[in-house]
Amino acid sequence: MAVSSLPPHTLSVAPMMDWTDRHCRAFHRTLTRRTLLYTEMITTGAVLHGDRERHLAFGEAEHPVALQLGGSDAAALAECARIATDYGYDEINLNCGCPSDRVSSGSFGACLMASPDVVARAVEAMRGATTLPVTVKHRIGIDDLDSYGHLQHFVRTVAAAGCETFIVHARKAWLSGLSPKENREIPPLRYDVVQQLKADFPELTVVLNGGLLSLDDAATALTWADGAMIGRAAYQTPYILATADRDVFGEAMTPPTRREVIEAFLPFVAAELRSGQPLNRMMKHTLGLFAGQPGARHWKRTLSEGGHRPGAGLDVVRAALAGVPDEVLDAHPDTLTTQALQPLAG
Repeated sequence: MAVSSLPPHTLSVAPMMDWTDRHCRAFHRTLTRRTLLYTEMITTGAVLHGDRERHLAFGEAEHPVALQLGGSDAAALAECARIATDYGYDEINLNCGCPSDRVSSGSFGACLMASPDVVARAVEAMRGATTLPVTVKHRIGIDDLDSYGHLQHFVRTVAAAGCETFIVHARKAWLSGLSPKENREIPPLRYDVVQQLKADFPELTVVLNGGLLSLDDAATALTWADGAMIGRAAYQTPYILATADRDVFGEAMTPPTRREVIEAFLPFVAAELRSGQPLNRMMKHTLGLFAGQPGARHWKRTLSEGGHRPGAGLDVVRAALAGVPDEVLDAHPDTLTTQALQPLAG
């Protein structure tokens, strides 16, 4: 299969609050060029009335990158879609999956699954405001609205408004009684439901999210889904992404070593330091780079303790690297240990 025939949705890293900011995305780009990356969820209010540049700015190297929006007002979402287009994003995604109380009280997130007509109007408005793809990320159900019939109705209604790509977290969400963390772990994974959805809507792009811990898991999903979205595993054990361009997208390339990953990230870190960003803001995203490997504890401790000090610079990173054995720094990802692929499920 030609490399160009594989769309970015084939593999993606999930939008995660407080994690997938532009520093995280810059780091992930040292591991994979082809994987689709997402922003954190950004509310329409933050885009329209907040520090727009801080929320939306990103580097050219981050492409392909998608903006995930939180909101339910069609007009506000349409205006945000126009703004995102001007910023140069590759996709606009509407969050219909976040179960937090704060999100639900704002009438967006997973609670929107109870109002497919609202989501359809929002999608239609956004599509009228941008030429970019407008996608929806959602659960398989919420609370007692968890029948397959309701899920079918939701997807059919939103698809009729022009949405062609549905990113499905294969768990239902409880809007009360469970915390967001518990909603990522307690409701059982139901890949069979997402698989049936793809069978019933073959014309749609259906991306599986939830519980994928490795590229092997993603490859299994890709035997029937159009795409695989990895969440916390990509953050907690990011080196699993190092072979994505080769093993998922079919590129003829040599995956980077961990030393090469850090060396590629340092120019970005140095530039951010010069602009006044503290070291820990960039390096916190790298703490899992050596997960399961000798030197991992030294790496995390040195960066965690030293990265918070006022004026901390690249010398802290060099000190952290010094405690990692050369055979780990220079090993290629095909030597990943099983231990390194065991983050929290979800």
